[in-house]
Amino acid sequence: MSGIAPSSRYLQKQRAKKLYFFPVIILLLSACQPALWGTPPPPPTLIPPTATATVPTPTLSPTTTPIPPTFTPTPTILDASLLWVGASVPPPLREKFSQKGFQVSTSKQELTSLFVDITKSKNNQNISTWTYALVAPFPTLVDDITSEDLLSAWSASSSAPFGGSPLLMDESTLTTFTALWGEPAQGAVQVVSADQLLDTAWNQMPAWGIVPFEEIQPKWKILTIDGQSPVRKNFDADVYPLSVSFQLTCGEPCPVPNIAELSFQNRDSKKLTTAILTGVTAMVRATAATMDAKGILYPGQAIRDMLLEADITHINNEVPFYSHCPSPDANQKTLVFCSSPRYIKLLTDIGADVIELSGDHFADYGVDAMFETLDIYRQNNLSYYGGGLNVDDGRKPLLLEVNGNKLMFIGCNYKDGYATATDQAPGSVPCDFDYLTGQISYYRSQGYLPITTFQYHEFDFAEATPQQVTDFRAMADAGAVIVSGSQAHVPQVMEFYKDAFIHYGLGNLFFDQVPKIGRSPKQNEFIDRHIFYDGRYLGVELVTTFLEDYARPRFMKPAERIKFLTQYFSESGWGFPQAGQ
Repeated sequence: MSGIAPSSRYLQKQRAKKLYFFPVIILLLSACQPALWGTPPPPPTLIPPTATATVPTPTLSPTTTPIPPTFTPTPTILDASLLWVGASVPPPLREKFSQKGFQVSTSKQELTSLFVDITKSKNNQNISTWTYALVAPFPTLVDDITSEDLLSAWSASSSAPFGGSPLLMDESTLTTFTALWGEPAQGAVQVVSADQLLDTAWNQMPAWGIVPFEEIQPKWKILTIDGQSPVRKNFDADVYPLSVSFQLTCGEPCPVPNIAELSFQNRDSKKLTTAILTGVTAMVRATAATMDAKGILYPGQAIRDMLLEADITHINNEVPFYSHCPSPDANQKTLVFCSSPRYIKLLTDIGADVIELSGDHFADYGVDAMFETLDIYRQNNLSYYGGGLNVDDGRKPLLLEVNGNKLMFIGCNYKDGYATATDQAPGSVPCDFDYLTGQISYYRSQGYLPITTFQYHEFDFAEATPQQVTDFRAMADAGAVIVSGSQAHVPQVMEFYKDAFIHYGLGNLFFDQVPKIGRSPKQNEFIDRHIFYDGRYLGVELVTTFLEDYARPRFMKPAERIKFLTQYFSESGWGFPQAGQ
């Protein structure tokens, strides 16, 4: 942005100075002249040779009095391109102004009246908002912090909930929040360079810190503050204490007339995409009987709002819809399943968007049921992958673009005998690893973020088998950012591998594996909520639910969640000291 420098014009005046001189009295020297009348005049008085004749000094006319020239002082010319920024302004925001043509300086300058500095106002013009996140290492049990606890930690007046552990942050973040909150108490903050912050936190757990939104990455856990999180769709920046405002102001005289709106932010809700992945759904047996008794929508009641909030909700429905499906039998012994077409209302009510067809039971009622199922999905605008009308239809990746984020879903059935799709017949598609890795690699190169899901072998334990690890990691090696097991009835462990998050098994979603007496590991469920922003994968939030009444998942109670996560973090190899225990 450039301005127009003020111009100065100087008036030049020409003054005519006219000096009017009277002539010297001419002395008429005459030796002798005859008298014209009367007595002749006396002889002239001779001036002695040494005398100097007195010449009358000319008098200046009052109108010709000299007037000293008048000079207008040269005004200070303000540099319209020079912008002073306060020390609290983070470097990426300074860069935003540089890209607009400003010469950004952190030293106060006398030749500029353009300033950017922190402000507590969020409603004025030219406000830039920089959002920060409260973070902890991913295997942390604490989920939410109150704003009071956060500010108390800044003043070192409270030890909750991280036992007096200092807040980790880089120098720029410290400068920003010092301007906002004042100097932190001694020991309340530990300054770490941005590139070492994550490793430092993991190495000294329990640990927490503050990072700019753009520095979020998958191995961080985003802690909510008073229930608010910048990776949630319902985020309210006005009440979030880590939302910082900076205002551009222009003093008088302002060298830039008609300043346009100059507002920047490091978080734009229009660039945020969330995708929920779920485990096994089979609306059969006792689940179906409960739906008939208590309503088709009953299973989704407790988690419906959370599923609806996501941009993409994935359902791994393993069972076909079939008009001739028998009435549900809660005590059915055979493992041949189908669902009434009426039950599609449950999936549409919870906001399902993507259906995975890699399940073992898709072909249980033959070709007619599979064709009918595919017709029902099309009628309800539900996309599918991992199975289809034939091998070519089922193996092709599902490509979606939501809020500027390009996502790719691809999946298959790993087990022999269950992938029935052929060149001519519908069904689940078999795993072809050369094809899978080729597709993943290609679409990653095209800017897509690949998500691979497997219908793998089922195990009644949390650990991943060595072959399972090899197969899942192969997808990450090819470029998948998420590799997820859809097959597990008992949830399995997870890991970060290279740039990917791998969850070997999520457990059930809507499936009736509830014992008549006591509890079962098959009632524990993970629902993974994945976050994407501006073409990047930011990470996952682990939603934990418990299946009850043969059909209905509910959110785990705090004590249940802590016990569940503690087990799985430990099984996953993250046996560090846990904040919140």
